Amino acid sequence: EPSPTFRHFTLNFTLTNLPYTADLEIPSTRRFISTEKVINYYLDPLFKRSSISPVYTGCRVMRFRSMKDRDNTGLDAVCSYKNNSRIATFDREKVYQELSNMTKGVTKLGQYSLEKNSLYVNG
Repeated sequence: EPSPTFRHFTLNFTLTNLPYTADLEIPSTRRFISTEKVINYYLDPLFKRSSISPVYTGCRVMRFRSMKDRDNTGLDAVCSYKNNSRIATFDREKVYQELSNMTKGVTKLGQYSLEKNSLYVNG
């Protein structure tokens, strides 16, 4: 059996209770790194309870961006999964629906509040 390849999908959403600061722009800053750790602390368990759980390998925050005059922070992440026979195809709508349900209709991710219509999953 050939070894699994990795596939990626993007994940975007807006945090309404994380004011944007310039140090979130630079991936090497302490603020970026610690915020990414907290985001993954909340995201990983959601994916572990989702339909892609058996093949999910993690998410990496690519960028934080200023939203609504720096009151909110947008997040762009790339998530990975192993492409193998255990999961037929990546179902973007299904993963979106699961994340939406697990974030109380895209309003809550752990300590963060989410902008209701900001979740975007792109396979």
